Amino acid sequence: MAERPGDPRLRETLASIAPGTGLRDGLERILRGRTGALIVLGNDKTVEQISTGGFELDVPFTATGLRELAKMDGGIIIDRDITRIIRAAVHLMPDHTIPSEETGTRHRTADRVARQTGFPVISVSQSMQIIAAYVGETRHVLEDSGQILSRANQALATLERYKLRLDEVSATLSALEIEDLVTVRDVAVVAQRLEMVTRIAREIDDYVLELGTDGRLLALQLEELITGVDIERELVIRDYVPSRRRSREPDELLAKLEGLSATDLVDPASVARVLGIGAGEHLDGAVAPRGYRLLTKVPRLPAGVVEGLVDHFGTLQKLLSAGIDDLQAVEGVGELRARSVREGLSRLAESTILERYV
Repeated sequence: MAERPGDPRLRETLASIAPGTGLRDGLERILRGRTGALIVLGNDKTVEQISTGGFELDVPFTATGLRELAKMDGGIIIDRDITRIIRAAVHLMPDHTIPSEETGTRHRTADRVARQTGFPVISVSQSMQIIAAYVGETRHVLEDSGQILSRANQALATLERYKLRLDEVSATLSALEIEDLVTVRDVAVVAQRLEMVTRIAREIDDYVLELGTDGRLLALQLEELITGVDIERELVIRDYVPSRRRSREPDELLAKLEGLSATDLVDPASVARVLGIGAGEHLDGAVAPRGYRLLTKVPRLPAGVVEGLVDHFGTLQKLLSAGIDDLQAVEGVGELRARSVREGLSRLAESTILERYV
């Protein structure tokens, strides 16, 4: 699997040169014209210090203008917003002591300029017919949209399978919650599947970024598949993380899950250790949910009321056995809302159990 862009600066740069942008149009014109180019996306004193010769332009950016200027030897300097072409035919002289693994003169210069200035640098290779983006110490070669789409569709098919399995284990967890039969393993498996789905979705999101306008349909499919996943990840943690660790924000534990290697992620014991709910031989130990997951499924129930109900009753089982008078004892819960909660939880319990055993 190719390494995906994770650096925010690289993502920003890739978005600026994605299909459908003026800069990408200009770069493809340069490729088709069988000429090379060295383009700096930013201008400051450091860039000026390493630039000699060339022409001061400061004209509006256009794809055709970029193509014509690339016919001359030397670099092209564009403002960071890619709205104006500042200089052209510039001889760039970065610090030669900056390490670079590039061998070609143009690519080596691009690499060193990017490292020295902090601005993205685009190199178009005349001989290899490739476009490479240098951002900091990272080099990213742009690929043809067809190749990216092919890999993206494979990833999307994988996501669909993982999402189907996630829905199954999530429904099973809901049924076990109602029956008060949840074990550490059940929670760990759901958290594990949520993290797997999230990782695949992020990879596809990177493809969408690189595809630009060519990735619109892919973006819609991705959005449909992962809607609600982020909320579910947080609710699982809020439902099951031990009280001594509740002071930690869910984001902190989610970050630790994200930090698990692929090998550790497939091991429920490793996931349970991160969540602090058990490990090893304790995977079959019983745990009790607080009720966040099911309460959020009750229609038109504000988040503040959900918090109040959980704080008051403590566990889902106490919530399920609470009568209307008991529910009304919670601040913000009147008779009408109490009936809505009672009926909503009853319907959820009935439908969940039916789905599990029918």
